[in-house]
Amino acid sequence: MDQQTGKYIVIVGLIIVLTGIIVYFFHDYFKWVGKLPGDIRIEKGNFRFYFPLVTMIVVSIVVTILIHIFKRFF
Repeated sequence: MDQQTGKYIVIVGLIIVLTGIIVYFFHDYFKWVGKLPGDIRIEKGNFRFYFPLVTMIVVSIVVTILIHIFKRFF
């Protein structure tokens, strides 16, 4: 490991902390997460199966766009 690796670990840690703070204080704005059309939800008696397919695709696209923007400017 070198200094560059340490820098990346600190940046990832800050991103995780900021994400946690945003979710903690603004959780009302994220009620749509997991409830998009195309998310698979099966509930029968004591059995629940939940697979947020469309939500994962949307999050993946947003993260990809943010990474490309970050790489372009930094």
